[in-house]
Parts: sequence; C-alpha cells; structure tokens
Amino acid sequence: MTGFRIGLDIGGTFTDIVFLGADGEIHTKKIASSVDDYAQAIADGLDQAFRESGVAAADVEELRHGTTVASNAILETKGAKTGLITTKGFRDILEIRNLRMPRLYDLRWEKPVPLVERYLRITVDERVNAQGGIDRPLDPEDAGRAVDRLLAEGVEAIAVCLIHSYANPEHELTIKEIVQRKAPDLPICISSEVLPEIKEYERTSTTTINAYVAPVVAGYLASLRQNLDRAGVTAPLLLMQSNGGLTTAESAGRLPMNIIESGPAAGVIGAQALAKAVGLPDIVTFDMGGTTAKASLVENGEVTRSIEYQVGGGIMIGSRLLTGAGYMLKVPAIDLAEVGAGGGSIVWIDAGGSMQIGPRSAGASPGPVCYDTGGTEPTVTDANVLLGYINPGYLVGGELKLNAPKARAVFEERIAKPSSLSVAHAAYGAHQIVASNMIRAIKAVSTERGRDPRGYALFAFGGSGPIFGAGMARELGMKRIVVPPSPGLFSSFGLLYADVEHHYSRTLRRLLRNADLEELNLVWDKMVADALEQLAADGFPESKRRVRRTANMHYQGQTFELTVPVPDGPIAEDTVAALEEAFGAEHERTYGHRAGTEEPVELVNAQVVGYGLAERSSVPERFATAKASQADRTPSRQAYFGPDMGWVETPVIGRGDLDAPRPGPCIVEEYDATVVIPPRSEAALDAYGNILIELP
Repeated sequence: MTGFRIGLDIGGTFTDIVFLGADGEIHTKKIASSVDDYAQAIADGLDQAFRESGVAAADVEELRHGTTVASNAILETKGAKTGLITTKGFRDILEIRNLRMPRLYDLRWEKPVPLVERYLRITVDERVNAQGGIDRPLDPEDAGRAVDRLLAEGVEAIAVCLIHSYANPEHELTIKEIVQRKAPDLPICISSEVLPEIKEYERTSTTTINAYVAPVVAGYLASLRQNLDRAGVTAPLLLMQSNGGLTTAESAGRLPMNIIESGPAAGVIGAQALAKAVGLPDIVTFDMGGTTAKASLVENGEVTRSIEYQVGGGIMIGSRLLTGAGYMLKVPAIDLAEVGAGGGSIVWIDAGGSMQIGPRSAGASPGPVCYDTGGTEPTVTDANVLLGYINPGYLVGGELKLNAPKARAVFEERIAKPSSLSVAHAAYGAHQIVASNMIRAIKAVSTERGRDPRGYALFAFGGSGPIFGAGMARELGMKRIVVPPSPGLFSSFGLLYADVEHHYSRTLRRLLRNADLEELNLVWDKMVADALEQLAADGFPESKRRVRRTANMHYQGQTFELTVPVPDGPIAEDTVAALEEAFGAEHERTYGHRAGTEEPVELVNAQVVGYGLAERSSVPERFATAKASQADRTPSRQAYFGPDMGWVETPVIGRGDLDAPRPGPCIVEEYDATVVIPPRSEAALDAYGNILIELP
C-alpha cells in the first residue's frame, strides 16, 4: 500500500486521525487528546491506526495537521512572556483598542486582559508619517536601552510595532537588528514583516499575538516532529491555516498567527472540495459538535473569507459591529458564524417557564446524562436519544454505552413536568429550539450577507450536524442536504483537500481613478514574485504554482472594506474601471445599495495569494465505502417526528445501504455520527460516498 495522506485534527477532547489512500481507501481513528503534550496523542493514535489498518509508516506521503495549540495558549493566557516596543504615545494601544464593544449597555463587561502587561510595554521616541517620511529619527541608543529593559525582565519574545511602519519599515528593522545582536535566539516579530497594513490597533494586536504564541508553537512543532520520527513517519508536515490554506511547518513556526483557527477552517475546505466534485458550486456548510455549531458559505466554488477576526471572543453571530470581546487578529480567515448549540448544550427552564438551550454545555466531562458519566442536567443529546434519533444503547460503534432510562427520568423531572408536557413533546421542543438557534447562524452567513439560502445546498457534518441538517434545511426552504463520509471526523478529511497558500498584503490608500498605474503594477508584481519564490522554496514545480490578486477597497470615507478579485494582466485604465464596477456590485450585493459613479473608490490594501497545488487531485475518483454490517444494529426503532406524525417505526441502516435511492424516514448509524433522514424526503449515495438527501 502506498500513497496515503493523513489528516490529524486535535481538539480539546479528541484527536481525530484519517488515512486517505490514492484509490479512495479510508481508515479512521479517534483517540483522547493528551492535554499535557498534544503531540503524544498523535504518536499514540498513529501507532494504533497503523496496527489496525495494516498501513505502514513508509506508505505515508504527507501529513496534514489542524491544531488548537496556538488558540489554547491565548485562551488560557499561557503564551510566552512578551515585550512590546512601540512609538512614544502608543504604549496603551492594546488596552484602548478600537472602542468596539460586544455588549453596548452592559456596564459589568470588562475588556480582555492585554497579552502584554504594561511594565513590558516600552516606547521609543521616533515618528514616521503616513507617507513614509521620517519626521523624528530613531536614536539607536534609545532603542538599545528599550531592548535592554525587556531583556532584563526576562522576556521570551519581543514584538515591535511603530506607527506607520507599513509605509517605511526603517526604524523597525533597526530595532530588529539590535535585538538579534543582543539576543540572537530570542523570537522577534516586527509589524512591517508580520502585517504591513494600516490601522494601528489591529497591526499591534496581530504582531503581539504572533510573538506571544511563537515559542509555544515552535516547541510544539519540534516535539511533534520528534514523535513522528520515532514512529518512522518521515513524510513532510503541513499545517492548516485560519484562511483555509495549508502552510509548511517552517512558515507556521515563523508566523503562527496564521494557524490559530485551523480546526473550523478544515471542515469548510473539505466541504468545498467535495461539493465541487459533485457539481454543487453554492453550499452552506453546517458543522455541529458538542458545544457549538458553525456555519459558513461557499459561493461559486469559493469559500468566503473575512479580513479579520477575534480569538477568545465567545460566540459570534450577526453584526460585525458587535465585536471587541476577544483579541484582534487582522489576517484572512474563513468567515464563520457560530452559536452556542451542540450535543452537550444544556436544556433548562428559565424563571418565566420558557425552555432554553445553552450556552452552558456539559462538554465531555461530565457529559450528557445518557453517557452515565456523572452528568445530571439534560442536554440536546439526551433529547435526541429520547426522540429515537440516536441509538439508545450505544454510540461510537458500541464503545460508548448509553443509559436511556436515566436520561428519560432526568428529562421528565427537569423539563417535561415543569412545562406540563409529555417527555416526547418536551424533547421535540428542545430539538426545535436548538435547531432555530442554529438557523440563526446559517442566516448570519446567507441572508444577512445578501444571499438567499434557498439557492444553496446544506453540507452537514460534525458529530451532531447530520441529525439536524434535513429539518433545518426544510425550515429554510433548502432542497438538498449533503452528508459526507465520516461526518464526525470531517475536519480531518478537510485537511486532505486543501492546497498550500501564502498570503501577502500591502497598504496603499490610493483613490483608484487617480492612482499611478506604474506604482500599482510595481506593488502587485513584487508580491507576486514573493509568492512564487516562496512556493518554489516549498518545493512546488512551476506547473503547480498559481497566484491570485485581490483588492481591498471602500468608498472614500468609509471605515470597512470589501474585497474583489483583480483581473489578470497589467493594471491599466480599463482594469481600474473594472475594479470600481466590481466593488460597486459587491457593495450592492452585501449592503443592498451602491453609490453613484461620481463617488470615488479608494484602494486600501493590495493583496496576493500564492497557491501550491498537489501533484494529484485532492479528492479521489471514488471512496471505498463498504456496506455496513447489520449484526450489531436493530433493524428499526420508534422515532418521533413531531405532533403531526408522532411516533414512526423507522428503519435503521448503514451508509452502504443507500446504494439505491431510499425514501424517508430512516436513520443511518455510523461509527462517528448519526444521520436522520426525515419523512417526505429521499436519500441515496453518490459516487463519492456522500449521502444526498432530497426534499420535495
């Protein structure tokens, strides 16, 4: 056996491992994460997977990895002791922030604690203006004293962010040279290399975060490489970025800010690749796990990206103005809407007697009541067991035994009786409430972005997503639901479908109609050359290198930008006209209106993405999907489909039993997830092993 790619996705509870062969052969493994040393769980999981599958370490050609190591370091404030050097007068920018508040009238809300304490924030007396001119030169001795103060405090990394350094990096480069001379092994991050863009808070925060997590990520990657080498796996390691592209381990160690939200990105990329293979250019992805549900949009085969996001901001949905709860990162990231609704979300009755779901979750410990591991509060998973959607005896192929009678007793006592409902009606009410909460996430990335979800297919995955997918799609007027193979481990699959990406950006701030075309061509050509050079260094032959140019723009005087593609070829007058028209169209589609032709459009940032394409297609022509055995599964069980239909004797089948179209209702039980195919629908497998559910 040869040609296996491995997807490794680390979560706080489980580490998911997927082997995908060149012929579509699939092997999966789920193992508990080792919190003290995440790399150890990967090594142990690979060892078990090799033994169970018969695949040898020498058969592995590539490893692709998504990790929460960087985000956990921020959330737990366990990053490196970091010092910040900034321009005089800007010492407190990490605390002043940009005055965005997530809760406008909550006087008790407090800002997140800055990642760099005030005594570790040192200023230097210098000034570069917005045009790149030096108004006040940097005194090297002053800079040296600032560095010495931080070294004396024992910092483990230094971030440097001087005002307007995106226009002229001379002073930052001087400080970098001083740090490298005084402490050659100390990580040093300067904003003109990390994020050469306008907006002081965003640039300072991003540079600080990069320095804060750099030693943590570097140590983790070194440990992981050692564990892999000991296991005999010498294949190259690529890491998933927040933007949905892959990057090399070397690049991730240098710019770890790009891999902070790698987990949620992988599932969207996997959905994009599979949807493209089956001819679905427009989809809404829906990923529901144990604590949260996330939605994103793929349009015309392209994922939607935001130009910034926040780490540790809690559940984010709806208006982009209600931000400020977390730590700002101004890097491209897949645009996700998230709600606190998952299988472990707790069902409760409020003071007014209304049923509520979440945001508290039972998580993996103590877990839902039906897990019988100490949980005492009813959850969404308990409701789904009582409705007959989930096998009342076990999950994960029998590895997790369930106690359905205990779940029924708790649900009746805590929810049904206080609501004067039967257990079935109460459980179905909980199911509908959590579905309506998750529909908000789908609307946040569709209708609230000017898109009609009825023209999209719903791509449902995650451990709980396929239970709710068809019902939610029906409420939204969507007609097709796609459930991929191994939906509960699909983020690991998504890693296997991504391409290597390198993103470049530079602030220009030029009115398009007055811009110097020669300057625009020089800027974009330089970034394109940098991207191609980096891809060559990554080992990609010329035939496998691609670049895409984009422009980040707004109407003059606006604060927020929209991104549009830049046509190929030299920038000429007709290119400028095309960009203004493309921006106007995107503005109208997003906000419902556009300005007249007399309103000037300002180019804020020029951007380039370099793509390194895989030698072979990321999606095999077919998946090796075996027909599931019925030996350990009851042929049918009672399932509740609302007061109109009541309890229905519902066939319980395996994925392989959908070789031919089959009408609902039926329930597909798998190792990692359960798929509910409701009445008045039809389901079948496609050539890639996806379950396609069609609604009338």
